[in-house]
This record gives sequence, C-alpha cells and structure tokens, in this order.
Amino acid sequence: MAQLKSLQDKVVWITGASSGLGKALAQECALQGAHVVLTARRFEELENVRVGLLKPEQHLSIAADITDENQVRHAYEQVLQCKGRIDWLINNAGLSQRALITETTMQTERAIMELDYFSQVFLTKTALPSFLQQKSGRIVFVSSVAGLLGTQYRASYSAAKAAIHLWANSLRAEVAEQGVDVSVIFPGFVKTNVSINALNGEGKAQGYDNEATANGLEADEFAKITVNALLKGEEYIVVGGRKEVLGTWVSRLSPSTLYKMIRKMKVK
Repeated sequence: MAQLKSLQDKVVWITGASSGLGKALAQECALQGAHVVLTARRFEELENVRVGLLKPEQHLSIAADITDENQVRHAYEQVLQCKGRIDWLINNAGLSQRALITETTMQTERAIMELDYFSQVFLTKTALPSFLQQKSGRIVFVSSVAGLLGTQYRASYSAAKAAIHLWANSLRAEVAEQGVDVSVIFPGFVKTNVSINALNGEGKAQGYDNEATANGLEADEFAKITVNALLKGEEYIVVGGRKEVLGTWVSRLSPSTLYKMIRKMKVK
C-alpha cells in the first residue's frame, strides 16, 4: 500500500466529474495540488467545474460517454497526450436505481450494469497498461454501501456495485507485485443528485430526492475523507453515517442479523 504525502503535481483522472461525488472529488484533489482530468458526457458542464477549481489552467476537460468503447479509447489517448501519465484513476461515473424487482425491465437491469460495471471494467483495462508500465499509481472504484448490503428498490444497483467491488479485489491481487494499488470506496448517503437521477423500473429518471440522501453527508466532506484515506493507501473505504457504517460491520459479523435489519428498513 503506497502512501503519498500529497497529490502535488500528480495526474488524477475522474469520471462522472460534472456533478455530485465526482465534482467534489475533483475540487478536493485540485486543492491537494493535483492536475485533474475531468470526464463526463457534457463538455460545457465539465468546463463549469474546471474553471471553479484551484488553478483551473492546469486541469483538463475531456468529454466522453464511458459506455462507448471508442470514446473511452480516444479519451485515454488525450489524457496521455496532454498529461503524459495517470497517477490515480477514479472510476466514479454511475447510476442508481429506485424500483422494485418486479417493476424493473430487463433493459433497465442491463443499462445499470452497463454503466456501473462493464464501462468501468473497460476503462480500467484500457488504462491499465500505463499503470503497469510506470509500475506505480492507484486505481479507484466508487462502489456503494448498497453493494455491500443489498436493499429494497436497489437490486440492480446493489448487484452492479457488488460486482465492481469483487472485480477490483481480483485486480488488486493480480497487480500487487507490479507497484499498482487498488482502492474501493463505499459511500453511504451523501447529498448529491443520485436519487433524483436514479432510474425507475422503466429506465427513466426518478426526478425527486429522498429523505436519507437529503440528510446525508455533505459532498465536500465525503471528498475530504476519501482523498485523505486514499493518500494513506487505504484499500477498503466506507464513508457514511453511523447507520451505514454499522450495517457494513453487521454484514461481516452476522449476515442473518443484517438480513433481518434490511427487511425492516423503510428505504425508497
């Protein structure tokens, strides 16, 4: 586990960087001295984020739909052309869900898995040769506490977030001897638009917030905790309120107790 004193002059590539957790992580990394590469689908929104960062001139906006493999390859080439290397890759882009299993179409199931799992796998596999060649760097995946617990209305999302966690575990084991580190972040409820953008069973945005997210951790606080943990070289990072953290501990110590807790949860 490589530790860093700071991100001064390190290149950090963040997907889903136009809002929410990605934007907050970009702001914190910039404050720590990093050269931040921002990626999301809409260039104008990325530019709005970039100009608000500390030293905006040293950061880079690259628009790409990460579910499009050709766009991912092109974005990767642009990062290397402009910055020469990648020190941290933060796979943050994702989409949540708010629908019962019986309401969720297979098209919606696949859409969530495509963005939250397959696209992150492909982007990481695309960038991995650079990490192996330089024998350093950290690849980061933003999973979710939902990926550790599995709750009502989030079956597809929980499954995708669990899948990327275990894929990351395998990656960590395979590259450990080659100087490349792998970290997985498990956010609990954080104040972002995640619930508003979450897909309903028909694959359309829910369009409204829920109480747990609205009362969650501030995004900038999440980013500070996360970046600090990554600098320390931590690999398994749970960031959330007491209930979410407790749930992750119960999931390890007594799965049957966790299942009973989840049945009683009032989540939507």
